[in-house]
Amino acid sequence: MATIIYTHTDEAPMLATYSLLPIVQAFTGQAGIAVETRDISLAGRIQAAMSPWLPEDQRVADDLAELGQLATTPEANIIKLPNVSASMPQLKAAIAELQSQGVPVPDYPDNPETDDERRIRAAYEAVKGSAVNPVLREGNSDRRAPAAVKNYARKHPHSMGAWSSDSKTAVATMDADDFRHNEQSVVLPSDDTLTIALVADDGTRTVLKSGLAVLEGEVVDATIMRAAALDAFFTEQIQRAKDLDVLFSVHLKATMMKVSDPVIFGHAVRAFFPQTFLRFGADLAAAGLSPNNGLGGILDGLAALPNGDAIRASFDAELAAGPRLAMVNSDRGITNLHVPSDVIVDASMPAMIRTSGHMWGADGKEHDTLAVIPDSSYAGVYRTVIDDCRAHGAYDPTTMGDVPNVGLMAQQAEEYGSHDKTFEIPASGVVQVTNAAGEVLMSHEVAAGDIWRACQTKDAPIRDWVKLAVSRAGIQGDPTVFWLDETRAHDLHLIEKVKQYLPEHDTDGLDIRILGPEAATKLSVERIRQGLNTIGVTGNVLRDYNTDLFPILELGTSAKMLSVVPLMSGGGLFETGAGGSAPKHVQQLVEQNYLRWDSLGEFLALAESLRHLARVDDNPSATVMADALDKATEKLLNENKGPARKVGQIDNRGSHFYLALYWAEELAGQTADPDLASTFALVAEALAASEKQITSELLAVQGSPAVLGGYYRPSDDLARSVMRPSATFNAIIDALA
Repeated sequence: MATIIYTHTDEAPMLATYSLLPIVQAFTGQAGIAVETRDISLAGRIQAAMSPWLPEDQRVADDLAELGQLATTPEANIIKLPNVSASMPQLKAAIAELQSQGVPVPDYPDNPETDDERRIRAAYEAVKGSAVNPVLREGNSDRRAPAAVKNYARKHPHSMGAWSSDSKTAVATMDADDFRHNEQSVVLPSDDTLTIALVADDGTRTVLKSGLAVLEGEVVDATIMRAAALDAFFTEQIQRAKDLDVLFSVHLKATMMKVSDPVIFGHAVRAFFPQTFLRFGADLAAAGLSPNNGLGGILDGLAALPNGDAIRASFDAELAAGPRLAMVNSDRGITNLHVPSDVIVDASMPAMIRTSGHMWGADGKEHDTLAVIPDSSYAGVYRTVIDDCRAHGAYDPTTMGDVPNVGLMAQQAEEYGSHDKTFEIPASGVVQVTNAAGEVLMSHEVAAGDIWRACQTKDAPIRDWVKLAVSRAGIQGDPTVFWLDETRAHDLHLIEKVKQYLPEHDTDGLDIRILGPEAATKLSVERIRQGLNTIGVTGNVLRDYNTDLFPILELGTSAKMLSVVPLMSGGGLFETGAGGSAPKHVQQLVEQNYLRWDSLGEFLALAESLRHLARVDDNPSATVMADALDKATEKLLNENKGPARKVGQIDNRGSHFYLALYWAEELAGQTADPDLASTFALVAEALAASEKQITSELLAVQGSPAVLGGYYRPSDDLARSVMRPSATFNAIIDALA
């Protein structure tokens, strides 16, 4: 039986799986297709990583490692839902929850002293941050809004806040001494092994990374953010926000960039409370209360300190004296600086742009904002969009064009693969990258506290990326722009490779250009306002940023994008959109038994997965299933049966019922597969006849708290009970299965 792997992940997408997956398995089983699950959730990854330290009966298989191997084979067919890219607070919270559930995973060793503690910490480090995507993404990304989704957005536009020409909202970024300006880059002439070492001022040599294997044609970069310049920058922007009387906010990627950005976040917290850290910094450090983990963690830990009240009073005084802080939750007093994973740049900046350039203040109202993005590599993209909105007003979802994306990400390309090559420098000196012959390829003078990082981009993924871009350009016929900056060391090498590989393809009649990110943004938004589409071809980080930025402006969410990853070995990875709003959805479910998560991304990914299976396994029934699913999804949109926002309306579970009804009706009405038509005619009849009863049962549970038995790892029985509350619907689906 042909097999699709459906990933078990985290938060709202994981909860939705308890409702949707039984439907998917019941339907696809009629076409001879098995849909199996693999657990890549944060809790599952922790338990797998800690299995050597667990009793034998609580050890689990490493599903992520298994899928990583599968992704390198032609047989791969993986549907990947959004997962938690854990910050340190999230990692520790998940550890504590597992321990409370009777899984004796060891504590995270903040200051490992023994070899065993160092091994435990190394295993946990592999779980942190973007631990999943680099493993599974053995291909480049093709993300776009399906026509049905775009048409729905035009007919049912989401809200867009009006912009004022005198808006004081702005983007602040560094103009020197950041990653962008200090970048060096080399292309390896042959296979080699590199070493990264710190040669301190006293002559001692400390190897930071050895045995770094590289291939012929691989692009390797090294760069540094200087701590002193970063501190001066934050101090300047804090004063600027106060002078302008706007909200101060910091926008980083402290989940994906799990080494660099939490450290940068810590610098922001220290800069906002300079006197507190001057007076009490040693006390906080001795108590293990790090600004890298956010203000919230520090405040929570003050009760255990003998001078905790004095420290809290100092924080309160500086908070009152400084600029107004943007809030994550004004009702609960959670600021922009409370938790590093609360304000993620690729989700937070588009949301701000959508809301008139505003974020929320402590008064519960919207205000102009100084958005601080320290590294200047891509900050100009957001600045360009903000300038465009200030000059021309908000975008119109009923008419605006589209910016599909072809993204370079295969084989851990670019920054997201750099975690094991990023270091907070312990002493002043020089960091050198040397080859096997001992030749210095790149070097940077460093000071204690500087953040140094390297990253790799292999040649084969670049070549595949160019091929995918030309293919998408040919399919759509729209201008296709490589977002590459000729003044940046890394991008200059990519430009050379793009020019080398484009002639391998038929580009006659295609409009293919190379522009820097700001110029590419300007072109794209100008065309958006004309209702025209522009294909963006970007590196890994810009892929992540742009596939949130433009869909959030166009569609209201990035969860409605179709994301196909043609794996380089011939398999397929099908991603289901972003999960940035998932935590709020879980909170609403727990409080009101109402899940607002929209599974549209899952519907779209499943259809593409079925088509891939049909091609690879020569299963025409899979094509029938996919075509019927797409039609059902379009009907779901047109009938407005997606999740609403408030209790008493249809939620995620109700949308799954209507998908099942419409999918069964489409299958019953098709003529290509009479057996499927016959089977699903009965299913469609049963669902239609029970519609009133099923919707009544689904609505009846709303309004009261829901018990899940855990946030990172809920009880399966409790989650199933919450997410499958209609006995009538369950009976029809389970009978089909």
